[in-house]
Amino acid sequence: KHSSQEWIYRTRWIEPRLARATKDHPVVVVTGARQVGKSTLLLHAPPMQHWRYRSLDDLDVLTQAEHAPEALWAGAEAVVIDEAQRVPELFSAVKRAVDRNRDMRFVLSGSANFLLLRRVSESLAGRAVHFVLRPMTWGEQTGQAPPGLLEALLAGKLPPEGRIKPAPDPIPLILRGFLPPLMWLPSQEAVTEWWRGYVMTYLERDLRALSQVASLADFRRVMELAALRTGQLANQTELARDAGVSQPTVHRYLNLLEVSYLLQRVPAFGKSRTKRVIKSPKLYWADPGLAAFLMGHYTDESLRGSREVGALFENLIFLHLQVLADLLSPPGRIYHWRTASGKEVDFVVEWGRRLVAVEAKLTTRVRYADARGLELFLAEHPGCKAGVLVYWGEEVVRLGERIIAVPWETLAGEDEQDNRY
Repeated sequence: KHSSQEWIYRTRWIEPRLARATKDHPVVVVTGARQVGKSTLLLHAPPMQHWRYRSLDDLDVLTQAEHAPEALWAGAEAVVIDEAQRVPELFSAVKRAVDRNRDMRFVLSGSANFLLLRRVSESLAGRAVHFVLRPMTWGEQTGQAPPGLLEALLAGKLPPEGRIKPAPDPIPLILRGFLPPLMWLPSQEAVTEWWRGYVMTYLERDLRALSQVASLADFRRVMELAALRTGQLANQTELARDAGVSQPTVHRYLNLLEVSYLLQRVPAFGKSRTKRVIKSPKLYWADPGLAAFLMGHYTDESLRGSREVGALFENLIFLHLQVLADLLSPPGRIYHWRTASGKEVDFVVEWGRRLVAVEAKLTTRVRYADARGLELFLAEHPGCKAGVLVYWGEEVVRLGERIIAVPWETLAGEDEQDNRY
C-alpha cells in the first residue's frame, strides 16, 4: 500500500493467529479476494517477512514451479509461495517436502479457494490450516487494535452504558470500500474507476482461470442483480428469471463468486424448536463498496437516498463481524435467523455452544421497538448470551436485560485508552 509520501504498512488483526499457525503447522494456506492485501501481508508480517518469497505471477517462477517445483525452496526451510493455485501440481511437491522434513514451513496463498479442488485437498489433508484474509476493517485502516466486544458478548458481558466518541459517517466508507488500494485514491471518481477496473480484471482474468463461462455479459448481469439483493434471501429461481438465464447457470455463477471470495451466502440458523424457520441463505458481498458499485451507486447523494443503503450498512457490519469471528480460536460462524412469519435477526454468531444475536440498523437514534427481533430470538434461544443492536450513533444504550445497542464503531476498533471491555 503506497502513498505519494511514503510506504505505509497497516498491521492486520489476523497477524498473531497467522504467526502462531506457522509455528504449529507445516503448511498454512492464506486465501481471499484479489487485492485484499495477501502479498503485502506475507511480505511484511512476522515471521513471514524473513522467509523466502516466490510469486507465481512471475513467469520465470511459474515455469520453475511447473517443471522443477522443489527448486523453489532448495536451501530454505521457510517459504512463501504466492498465487499457488496457478500450478495445482505444486501441492503434491509441497506434501513430499513436509513429509520428508517436518521442520519445513510453507505459506501458500492465492485468490481462489483452491482447497475446494479435490486434488489439492487430498495433498494437504492433515498438513495444512486455512485462513481467509478479508478486506480491511475501519480499525485496521486507522491503526486501532481489534476490539474485545465480540469476545465479551460471547462471555455474557455487556459493555457499560454511556457516550463514546462520534462514529464516522458510514456512507462515504461504504461507497469507497475496504480493499487496501482504495485508501489512497484522491476522489470518489477515482474510486469508481478503480472498481470498474477491478470488475473487468475479475471477469477477464480470474473468472476465465476458474471456469469456462459462455457469456461474460450474462455473468456481469447476474453479479449486478445479486448485488441488488444484498441482505436478502437467495432466491435463485427469481434471480435466473430476471437475468434471463437458467437456474443451474445462476447456481454455478454464485458458486464461482463464492470460490473467488467476492460473495458469501450466509446460512440460516436452524436450531429452533418451536418456530418454523426459513432455511434459505442470505447474500452478502466481501466488500460493501463492490456491492454499491454493482448497484450503480457512484456518488454520496445516490447512495444516501437509496432504498439499498440499509442493506449496504448490514454488509458493512457483516464484514466487521466476519473479521472479529475469524480472530476467535477456532473461528466463529455467522448465520441469519428468519421465521416463516417474517421475524428476523440479521446475524447470529456461534462459537461452540455460545450464541450472540446481532441486528444492524442505519439510524442515529435507537428505540425499544428496534430490538423486537432480538427479543424474539432470545426468547426462542434462552442460552444466547446477548442481543446487540448495531447502529450509527454515539451512545451505548441498554434496551433489555440481555440486549444492548452499540455504535457501529465499537466493532471497528479499539483505542489504546479504551477500557470498555
